[in-house]
Amino acid sequence: MSFSHDYRSPATPTDWNAQAANLDAGLRAYMLRVYNWMASGLLLTGIVAYVIANTSLSHLFFQVVQVPGGLVPRPTLLGDVAMLSPLAFVLVMSFGLNRLSLQGAQALFWAFCAAMGASMANIFVIYTDTSIVRVFLVTACMFAATSLWGYVTKANLLRFSSFLMMGLFGLLIAGLVNLFLKSPALYYVYSIVGVFIFTAFSAFDAQRIRVTYPQLAAYEGPEMTAKRSVYDALSLYLNFINLFQFLLQFMGARNSND
Repeated sequence: MSFSHDYRSPATPTDWNAQAANLDAGLRAYMLRVYNWMASGLLLTGIVAYVIANTSLSHLFFQVVQVPGGLVPRPTLLGDVAMLSPLAFVLVMSFGLNRLSLQGAQALFWAFCAAMGASMANIFVIYTDTSIVRVFLVTACMFAATSLWGYVTKANLLRFSSFLMMGLFGLLIAGLVNLFLKSPALYYVYSIVGVFIFTAFSAFDAQRIRVTYPQLAAYEGPEMTAKRSVYDALSLYLNFINLFQFLLQFMGARNSND
């Protein structure tokens, strides 16, 4: 009878510390990649929106018409397509995670950010440039603070996932209902809830990315990790854009001819 013995030394505290340091370094690099993607997407969205609003391209996406309250932009057929196209991009990216190549996911992300810029070009007609910049800076500060808190906090934010999703669906339903009711009171409550939900999502997603990274690093290859960073950047990007739009409704100063 023979026995085989494993004479290898068990992992020492030094080994565990080295593994933890490597994991921490990998997480920092991953988070930096995610936020770089998000920031680049926001930059592209802003450039596209500004160029469309301030050039002859604006006539392709919206027309300024006279109404009892003043001048307002009305989308053209191409403008309607631009407003709906971001949803199509999100659906394709959400359901095609395992089918898309890394280059395909990256290309769709850039296309989505450009389409979002086209759909938001009319804010430069409705609001003054100064107020848009001011609200953007406020949004950036709020987003940075809440996402940083979500990243470092020991509280378990992931348990609120179902509540946030219910709030998001409720927000969508309220927005659709108010398209017909046109109630100022409902619109005000809708905007407040929107700010709250997307502020909460900013913290939630930051923690989700931190918590799920160890599993991602352990079981996924470099290409899937890089592709996942694009999807995580998309989540943060959507939180920022929605928070910005809701805050703009509160704090934005409208153009005098609007």
